[in-house]
Amino acid sequence: MAGNSKRKGAMRNPGSKKGAVVGSGGQKSKGLQGKGPTPKASDRPNHPAYKRAKAAAKTEAVKQQRRQKVEKAQAETVAGRNPVVECLRAGTPATALYVALGIDADDRVAEAVRLAADRGISVLEVARGELDRITGGAMHQGLGLQVPPFDYASPDELLELAQRAGEPPLLVALDGVTDPRNLGAVVRSAAAFGAHGVVLPQRRSASMTAVAWRTSAGTAAKLPIAMATNLTRTLRDWAEAGLMIVGLDADGDVDVDGLDLATGPLVVVVGSEGRGLGRLVKETCDQTVSIPMATGVESLNASVAAGVVLAEIARRRRVAARG
Repeated sequence: MAGNSKRKGAMRNPGSKKGAVVGSGGQKSKGLQGKGPTPKASDRPNHPAYKRAKAAAKTEAVKQQRRQKVEKAQAETVAGRNPVVECLRAGTPATALYVALGIDADDRVAEAVRLAADRGISVLEVARGELDRITGGAMHQGLGLQVPPFDYASPDELLELAQRAGEPPLLVALDGVTDPRNLGAVVRSAAAFGAHGVVLPQRRSASMTAVAWRTSAGTAAKLPIAMATNLTRTLRDWAEAGLMIVGLDADGDVDVDGLDLATGPLVVVVGSEGRGLGRLVKETCDQTVSIPMATGVESLNASVAAGVVLAEIARRRRVAARG
């Protein structure tokens, strides 16, 4: 029995109270310290909030990549001595003028270098092979002009600028105009006849490339140009803001002589040469307008038609202003 007592006693801590020592009561105080505040839900890998935050970050990264691709696609290099000089004369925004090493310089090269230097545009001498690569193998004649993506306004900004102009707003919308030369010519006419801005759709439309800028003769620097994700929705928003929507159409409700809406807040919509106004855009118009023409002539170029109507609107507004 004595042997058994000794063995039982050996299982206890002689200096402790009677009872088992297993459990928190027998641990050091550090064992009872907390592990700090609970992490936020979005920082805990197994929490739904964490998964949502991670998915949102991935989505944003994809959008950023798409934006970068769009910007890269929109940036361009104008190639050739005449096109480069014309762009520089027109004030086309540019980031660099590339000049091939050993180029046979003429008056156009000298003018291009001088205009670029006067505007603070970097003039870079590159090997001809490198210029071939930069211009995508185009016939560059030793000159290339790097043009950045155009800085578009938003349709809301365009409307706000027009409403602050101190006169009835006059805006121009393009529906399906895919030729950049036509776009540039419309921008030029819009600026010449007092329009406050131009809007074009994001899809199925020409954009403000160097060709469009050059055709506008530099007026794109003075006239705000917006890009609409959905042109029909933009036109409806402008109609709710009090502007009347007038579309150019060969079978218009009235001809340009009867355009009595000319002196009020107005949007002039120009369609493509082939199909004209799209169905939804046409349904959004308050009125469609035609241009009387001589027999045997089918239609006018889109930019010419826009110029004719804008000139008539400008004339009527001048008459109304004289009272």
